Amino acid sequence: MAGGSTRGAQFEDYARDCLAERGLRLLKQNYHCRFGEIDLIMQDDETICFIEVKFRKSLHFGGAANAIPMHKQRKIIKTAMFYIAQNRHLANQAFRFDAFLIQQQADGSNQVNWIKGAFYGE
Repeated sequence: MAGGSTRGAQFEDYARDCLAERGLRLLKQNYHCRFGEIDLIMQDDETICFIEVKFRKSLHFGGAANAIPMHKQRKIIKTAMFYIAQNRHLANQAFRFDAFLIQQQADGSNQVNWIKGAFYGE
């Protein structure tokens, strides 16, 4: 989600709050560098989580689950590696790439799916 969009920021805030309720600690929201952007960087125990938040109103084009194509994954991975390089104290910690998917249902409610390890860096 674009950090600049009010609606996007609203869903990122929602995801941040849901994950905080599950015990994750926010390190950075809307991290930007020359390689790209990461919606949320959070810590889950000893693991650093780079989290992409996606909201979809409909199931067209596969809905939220298909909203992180390979080229986007590569950008997130490069951005995460840059973040770790800039924060050397994190270099020895485990990390993973998660997806927090929010799919609007036909009745207007939202279904949430947090996928730990949604994709992997090389």
